[in-house]
Amino acid sequence: MGNEAIARGVIEAGCGVAAAYPGTPSSEVLESLVRWKKELGHPIYVEWSINEKVAFEIAYGASLAGNRAMAAMKMVGLNVASDPFLSAAYLGVRGGLVVVVADDPGPHSSQTEQDSRFFGWFAKVPVLDPGTPQEALAMALRAFELSEKYELPVLLRPCLRVCHARQNIRLGNPAPLKDVGRFARNWTRWAAIPKYRLVLHGQLNEKLQTIIQEEPESRPRLVLGDGRAELAVITSGSVSSHVRDIAAADDRLSGLDVYKIDLPYPADAAALQEVVDTHERTLVIEETYPVLELQLKDRRTVLGRLSGHVPPQGELVPEIVEDLLRSAADIPALERTPVEVKPRRPSLCPGCPHRPAFFMIRKTFENAVYTGDIGCYTLGINMGAVDTCLCMGASVGMAGGLAKAPRPGDEHRVVATIGDSTFYHAGVPALINAVHTRASFVLVIMDNGTTAMTGGQPTPASPSLADGSPGTAVDMERLVRGCGVDHVQVVDPYDHAALKETLESARKHTFDEGKGVSVVITRRPCVRMPGVEISLQRFRITEQCDLCMSCVRDLECPAIHYVKGEKRMEIDQDLCAGCGFCVQVCPSQAVEPKGA
Repeated sequence: MGNEAIARGVIEAGCGVAAAYPGTPSSEVLESLVRWKKELGHPIYVEWSINEKVAFEIAYGASLAGNRAMAAMKMVGLNVASDPFLSAAYLGVRGGLVVVVADDPGPHSSQTEQDSRFFGWFAKVPVLDPGTPQEALAMALRAFELSEKYELPVLLRPCLRVCHARQNIRLGNPAPLKDVGRFARNWTRWAAIPKYRLVLHGQLNEKLQTIIQEEPESRPRLVLGDGRAELAVITSGSVSSHVRDIAAADDRLSGLDVYKIDLPYPADAAALQEVVDTHERTLVIEETYPVLELQLKDRRTVLGRLSGHVPPQGELVPEIVEDLLRSAADIPALERTPVEVKPRRPSLCPGCPHRPAFFMIRKTFENAVYTGDIGCYTLGINMGAVDTCLCMGASVGMAGGLAKAPRPGDEHRVVATIGDSTFYHAGVPALINAVHTRASFVLVIMDNGTTAMTGGQPTPASPSLADGSPGTAVDMERLVRGCGVDHVQVVDPYDHAALKETLESARKHTFDEGKGVSVVITRRPCVRMPGVEISLQRFRITEQCDLCMSCVRDLECPAIHYVKGEKRMEIDQDLCAGCGFCVQVCPSQAVEPKGA
């Protein structure tokens, strides 16, 4: 897989430190490093950091110490790490520093379709853009070389289709740890005040110009055709594989000249313009923003996003790429029969401990505004218990804003929900702010003991690190109390009576008595975690059922469905996780254990 290939490249480059925060489609990079570390007995240090900013800073510190280092994240994670990322471009690095940022055109599992190549341009950091897993491995190696040569961080930007594509790859030998020597104190660089930042900015601009002049990756290379066609295609990254495959497979498209650029920033704009000037028309196909297109000075004969010929949003899947190529080459479009697929909205897993928590939140706080967050628990939207979802940790900050907004006559009851990993990631500062400003809302931290949506990576509450070595578990209750919260309660969400009592206690503290923020921690392991026991108890719906549909509408249990022909409810025993919460909350008491 592409992410495995990147990890292998990191190992083969002699990298000494790797830090990451999980996020689709980047998660497997660090997981694969753990595997290579164990299989090869490699001395690389790996960690799941508390967030992307810290992951970058860990890697940057290791670079200053003289090691090669890597930080990995998804594209919205780069937003979190942007402060040190931009500053590091000015200060530079010592040991090679590669930042792997996985983009998600589509988006399939993200808040935005942002293009990290633009972020590299904004930060003035070189960007390598692989189109296949094989290129991803090679570019990981190349990124470390460029980083050390120019003393700059280098951004390696695979897209989803590279991260999760599979390809047979010939592996190289792992290199011993590279070390450029001990850290030498020089405050005018490593702790530069604004006066010296101006000097460093000038040096950064000179480095970028040198890269354009000396590095072949900054210039487009002809990968298909003879350079004399009427129509040229300039492409980059994962979509370049679609372009090459489609053009090579269709005789009517075989006359195209296809140019690929591996380093879209800083690109050799003059060389790009030469391609345009030597062809009658040029089609630019790239994901997801017009990064290459914007570097062309004369775009009168260019077809792309800026001209409206390429869709301004959405993933450029092979069908769309084929239509774009045919249209540009004046070939009739293919007639495709639409495939009818009945959509099924994402929902919480059977037996998920978040389901009863959301159910009781709705019952306890009927007229509240529910601020949500990023993770599995975003799916509480299906149960009517999530009204907002902005970014990691925003549920807590937004709850404070909603609670403070002056609206006469409005009770302003706000309930925020956040997962354990997200709370550690970005919820803590907002909670401290809420306590300090005396905001009044209830915060429910849904603690399932893992970073579930991205594959079950450990949180800071785990006693072990990414590679299984011992770490120090950070106690969530002590952390919450350390933020200044007085009212903190922990409850098993499977226990209906206890959950109801706990939420009502929080409501009384915050809303009835006006004593500020209260925190409820609903603690139950994710049902998909290894070693978590699933109940073997099975249940059935009796004739007492009055078809109120609460189990489907309010609880949204995926194991319960309506049998139309027989006008009754039924439990799918293959889906049922045996949590038994339906027994506790069925209004007509129509669910009982099988055999009862």
